[in-house]
Amino acid sequence: MKKGLKIFLSIIIFIAVFLLIINIIPPKKVIKDNPFVTDGLPMLCAHRGGSISNPENTLKAYKNSVKDYQVEILETDLWLTLDNQLVLNHDESINRTSDVEVLTNSTEPYLISDHTLEELRQFNFGYNFKIDNQYPYRDLVTADDENRAEIIKENDLSIVTLDELLSCFYDNYKDMLFIVEIKDGGERGYTSAQIIDDLLTQKYPDYKNRIVIGTFHDEIEQNLKEEHPSLLRGASPSAVVKFVVTQLLKVNIFENQNIACLQLPLSQYGINLTWNTYIKRAHRKNIAVQYWTVNDEDEMRMLIKKGCDAIMTDDPELLRKVLNEFKK
Repeated sequence: MKKGLKIFLSIIIFIAVFLLIINIIPPKKVIKDNPFVTDGLPMLCAHRGGSISNPENTLKAYKNSVKDYQVEILETDLWLTLDNQLVLNHDESINRTSDVEVLTNSTEPYLISDHTLEELRQFNFGYNFKIDNQYPYRDLVTADDENRAEIIKENDLSIVTLDELLSCFYDNYKDMLFIVEIKDGGERGYTSAQIIDDLLTQKYPDYKNRIVIGTFHDEIEQNLKEEHPSLLRGASPSAVVKFVVTQLLKVNIFENQNIACLQLPLSQYGINLTWNTYIKRAHRKNIAVQYWTVNDEDEMRMLIKKGCDAIMTDDPELLRKVLNEFKK
């Protein structure tokens, strides 16, 4: 019994020493200079441009969030049109945010993948935006306006391409950061990744290391890793799970995914993901920790105190107010 006890204690001591050593050894930094990591207050990220203040994913929303609330990061989702144009929209269809059902007299999903950019330009993406119990952009154009596409675009309420978004800020906001998610899977997702790479390389080189790309599709994640290694990647769902599990087991040193940002909800499957240890562990590898989507003032304050790198919000006005209070 004494011999068995000694062996058991030796195993326990070995495990304890092993865990101590691997938690002391500084891990290799994933990225030497990560613009998404901050050593001060969290950066303000306008989720879909700030959908509480302005019609989501429109240039009106992005311009106003930068001008009025000095956001540091702009967030959006990307879909590929029928003619291979990469456009900003959260949903696969445009029904929820535009006047497509009024013009087509149908509630059938009007899918981005089934239509060209020119066809999508015909719709008013501020039509269903509601603020103070009013719809301020419903009377912008009528169904029979001959130049409705031009009117909508002049008011920054047209569907937006990624090219247009980057171009809008490139000359005057070189420090702007972007979070984008490729929503298409398979070949369409591969095409989307190539378009992003080509745009950044050929037209917007100063944004090459200022845009982080995420996806929920494992094959797109692999494609980004293999075919576009110079692009910064956010954590896929599987990467988030791996990070959380290795953190819980205290073996983060073996978690070696080369991601720039860890984008987390406040909780998932009953697991609290706002522990300081997650943020500290990520920072040891120079990985930014960003939380979505936070519209509650108390939750904003909690995350600021914990030292995360960015807070994604639909309400940039509220988050700017809270951040300014912390500055004081």
